[in-house]
Amino acid sequence: MDLKNITVLGSGVMGHGIAQVSATAGYNVVLRDIEQGFLDKAMEKIRWSLDKLVSKEKISEEESNTIFSRIKPVVDLKEAVKDAQLVIEVVPEIMDLKKKVYAELDQAAAPEVVFASNTSTLPITEIANTTSRPEKVIGIHFFNPPQLMKLVEVIPGEKTSQEITDLTQEYVKSVKKEPVLCRKDVPGFIVNRLFIPMVHEACYMMDRYGYSMTEIDSAVKFKLGFPMGIFELADFTGMDVIHKATTEMHLRDKKVINPHPTIKKMFDEKKLGQKAGEGFYKYSDDKYERVPLSEELAAKCDPIDLVANILNNAAWLVSNKASDIQELEKAARLGLGLKKPMFETAKELGIKNVVEKLNKLADQNGEFYRPDPLLVSMQ
Repeated sequence: MDLKNITVLGSGVMGHGIAQVSATAGYNVVLRDIEQGFLDKAMEKIRWSLDKLVSKEKISEEESNTIFSRIKPVVDLKEAVKDAQLVIEVVPEIMDLKKKVYAELDQAAAPEVVFASNTSTLPITEIANTTSRPEKVIGIHFFNPPQLMKLVEVIPGEKTSQEITDLTQEYVKSVKKEPVLCRKDVPGFIVNRLFIPMVHEACYMMDRYGYSMTEIDSAVKFKLGFPMGIFELADFTGMDVIHKATTEMHLRDKKVINPHPTIKKMFDEKKLGQKAGEGFYKYSDDKYERVPLSEELAAKCDPIDLVANILNNAAWLVSNKASDIQELEKAARLGLGLKKPMFETAKELGIKNVVEKLNKLADQNGEFYRPDPLLVSMQ
């Protein structure tokens, strides 16, 4: 298929970002939402974003206008998909809502049109099975904001054809992003399967060892090579996103996550992180303030529990043939900003020590922590 026409369903932060990167790559884009007002706002934001690129001399005024003119806002679904070859769905992460959208979309779009769901946790196979074309449905998980983040996870469902998987990866490369293939439709895919359980584990570390948040965050930043602390990253991501991902992942696989009650409590209390002015930390205004982390604080915390947690999930992904170590390291580098490969950190700490730690945690806190056979074999 010579891909030229893309329709993006949903004009929120992710939707208009995906529309912009697609138009920048030369695609004709239809941006669809249920109300004209939503589309007007989205087009204003795209214009603002392009103006910023002009002011930074990344693109010319003429290029900006050309890109903008490639995006056509449309309310009517039938009209929005009439020339589409690929539809990227970016509606909120609510399964019932997605199923409703796909039922309408399946009727409105021609049989050869490919459907890609920009979901971070919902199962692609389940979404695909609500359509008459499950072999043409795939997951395409852009990271926020799509204009800046390089990584895109590509997730085939059980029935997705190889041709559609290849087409999607080619599309991702064409919009100057790096695809990482999650070979199996597993809960959390790759990045969330590594990241979300760590947030919960960090809460357990405070309970078990009495570490402070800044001690744990300093250790995560200075010893594990993350761009910021794990609590900082959670605040940056948003507790609504983390709570939703936690619920979805745990519902489908109890082995992926050991939910700590703090996350739900913060979500219920609307302590959603940076955007709400308070999450794990307090924020005084719109400006993003960095939490004071230091090498001295890092020295007070042994982050082996977190390393054990992320490695156990990484090993699970390899054992279950959802990924391999090279792709996992690429996903962690691009999706989590990891400066140091996970398995390198593990070797420094000693895989034997990591396995011993997991067995000890399992004996004290339940089978969730039992090490994956791959880790055991790597000792």
